[in-house]
Amino acid sequence: MSPVFPMLTVLSMFYYICLRRRARTATRGEMINSRRAIESNSRALPINVEVVQYAKEVLDFSSHYGSENSMSYTMWNLAGIPNVYPSSGDFTQTAVFRTYGTWWDQCPSAQLPFKRTPPNFYSQDYVELAFEEPVYPTAVHVLETYHPGAVIRILASSANPYSQNTPAEVRWEILWSEAPTKVNSPQARQFTPCIKQIDFPTNLIRLEVNSSLQDYYTELDAVVLHGVKERPVLSLKTSMIDMNDLDEDDDEEKNGCEMDSLNKQFSVTALREWTTNGYFDKLPYELIQLILSHLTVPDLCRLAQTCKLLYQHCCDPLQYIHLSLQPYWARINDTSLEYLLSRCTLVQWLNLSWTGNRGAISVSGFSRFLKVCGTELVRLELACGHFLNETCLEVIAEMCPNLQELNLSSCDKLPPQAFNHIAKMCSLKRLVLYRTKVEQTALLSILNFCSELQHLSLGSCVMIEDYDLIASMMGAKCKKLRTLDLWRCKNITENGIAELASGCQLLEELDLGWCPTLQSSTGCFTSLARKLPNLQKLFLTANRSVCDTDIEELAANCSHLRQLDILGTRMVSPASLRKLLESCKDLSLLDVSFCSQIDNRVVLELNASFPNVLIKKSFTQ
Repeated sequence: MSPVFPMLTVLSMFYYICLRRRARTATRGEMINSRRAIESNSRALPINVEVVQYAKEVLDFSSHYGSENSMSYTMWNLAGIPNVYPSSGDFTQTAVFRTYGTWWDQCPSAQLPFKRTPPNFYSQDYVELAFEEPVYPTAVHVLETYHPGAVIRILASSANPYSQNTPAEVRWEILWSEAPTKVNSPQARQFTPCIKQIDFPTNLIRLEVNSSLQDYYTELDAVVLHGVKERPVLSLKTSMIDMNDLDEDDDEEKNGCEMDSLNKQFSVTALREWTTNGYFDKLPYELIQLILSHLTVPDLCRLAQTCKLLYQHCCDPLQYIHLSLQPYWARINDTSLEYLLSRCTLVQWLNLSWTGNRGAISVSGFSRFLKVCGTELVRLELACGHFLNETCLEVIAEMCPNLQELNLSSCDKLPPQAFNHIAKMCSLKRLVLYRTKVEQTALLSILNFCSELQHLSLGSCVMIEDYDLIASMMGAKCKKLRTLDLWRCKNITENGIAELASGCQLLEELDLGWCPTLQSSTGCFTSLARKLPNLQKLFLTANRSVCDTDIEELAANCSHLRQLDILGTRMVSPASLRKLLESCKDLSLLDVSFCSQIDNRVVLELNASFPNVLIKKSFTQ
């Protein structure tokens, strides 16, 4: 046959497709023109005016730099109009998360990451904002005033926080997301990413952040939501070749061509020789398990539907020894837990952080899950789990006899009496109670019975009346303590520090940031340096009494020191810092922000002499 005929056939098909596309385009254009004509001739139709509004209220957040009893550096500063923008610099009137950079993951208290975490899940912190009126979002402006670039995801919820009716189902849609990127300038900016349209109105917006690439704390001033009351018409800015132009007939033609091509490459005989499962049944069971261990949880669930062999492997409890559901927080509910129930009988690490809020997980659903899956549990992450109540902690204490790590960070809705059940978990080695309402009586009971504790976080626990008594109990009972976070504890004195240093001599990490009752003149910091030679991280943030004597004692006694924060002191000289840097060869982070004797010139000189040390110096304009 002449080669001309196939070419004519191809040209004919191309011409036919073009005619069909033109016809559809013309039809669409006629419809648009008709609608425009109706709108122009009918003045009674409502005009969809854009609504611009600032956040009315901060509903929830995972962490903040500030105190629970003030407004400085807290997430609550995101409500209302800007306080600082367009100014740049470090201002107390902004919202600041607790961490930045990678140094946090290099502390002795750092935990190992969960396996199977999706590669596109970068979120470390979040804040949820409520607005007055539900709208269909057209733009979101985030006003960043210092070291911008931490926001990596913006989501919208179908739940109205001001509605009296509880929705049967809460939807979360991602308006915009992106991997963390480095922003070279620390200056203020208005961040306005291109968001996608959603099919429901919202007045609940969630920002998720990743500060790992930041040189210092990201500071946010306000969030502006633009939107319309009526559902907007889909954008007419389409590409030259629209995917909607390809209908089912085109797909069938394309699939037919692909099958013809395959038939030419492989003979029918060869295809018959293939097994129905790609020779997977020939592989050792352990090898298949190893291959599947690289899949995320949703991929495992999908793969289980393909064949009996893979169903058996995907449902094997050995695939769920480490299970993190945090990346899927928006979709996890009682049904999800019920679905996973039979697969998680051997789970040892379980991460339910951020999940279950707004009724997604019930107390009964959580309890039923732990009663089946809690026997082997060693690590349980429940940060920001606002569905938790006293019954949940009672179930954890009863059903998880081997539990060694419990994270209740920012579970600020747990009632104080619930924490009494933690004292029954005598095998605990790590306990995170950051931003909880744990009271002194419960905490004393926990310290008395959980003598195996190695890592303890009590940052921003404002219900503790006497931290000296708590420190004394730690010194007497928690001899194995390696890391301790007392961030913003308001009443610890040199007496408590002396008891702590005498009894917990294995301490490698100690955070005493923003503890205003500690004074260098009492010798408390000198005592720490002499009694805790294993210190790797010491935060004395905002203690203005830290002096040269303290720094020189650290240089003489704490040669393993890696991280030191003395932000805000007025009494440390460049000479003592140089001694410290010369003695502590492992020092990698030194924060001297707002240290009045350490100006930018000194920082440059020290950086030149000690290039391996990250010396931080904040500023305010």
